[in-house]
Amino acid sequence: MTANGAGNPQKALWIVALSALAGFGAVYVIGGGLSNGSSDDSGARAQNISPPTVGESGTSSFKLGEMAAFVTKKTPEPLPDITFQDAAGKDVTLSSFKGKTILLNLWATWCEPCREEMPALNHLQKELGSDKFEVVALSLDRKGYEASRKFLDDLKAGNVKLYSDATAKQGMALKLLGMPTTILINKDGLEVGRLAGSAKWDSDDAKKLIEAAMN
Repeated sequence: MTANGAGNPQKALWIVALSALAGFGAVYVIGGGLSNGSSDDSGARAQNISPPTVGESGTSSFKLGEMAAFVTKKTPEPLPDITFQDAAGKDVTLSSFKGKTILLNLWATWCEPCREEMPALNHLQKELGSDKFEVVALSLDRKGYEASRKFLDDLKAGNVKLYSDATAKQGMALKLLGMPTTILINKDGLEVGRLAGSAKWDSDDAKKLIEAAMN
């Protein structure tokens, strides 16, 4: 056996797989429930993974440049009518956004890839935000709204409207596997598709994807 493991087929396959993953953005993978990222919580682990190219219900990738990892539904599908809170602590339901195309971004303050992509989401909201489109930044951080508000303020991300679910249960209702995850939802409240991991949401490719969902 050579030092690089060439004589071990199983090890060689792992080397190939890990090499392939290096080309994709990072996403925090969640095991055993959503976590606040603290050291005493064994339920979460961070690692770089490839966003899925084929998802549940026969979904397939939307191959469009920067949005190549976006997994689109063959037919837009309904989502659970989750509930979360606004700045005043008032309950807000996902269905209350019907009539408007939204980009639902699920994130937490301890998630480094979330920090990486938030400026792009903020810029996207500044450019496309209207009565027809909104970036909905839903924090699943158990530290609560104020910690999430400080996170956005530190990033000078004042264009996105912050919502919070300190229980993190709504992420599980949406079958979230990791953060960040961003779900594109049309004006009828149906999921067009989703992307696991950070992305350049202010890119031309992202805007084309969103504008197509709005039409």
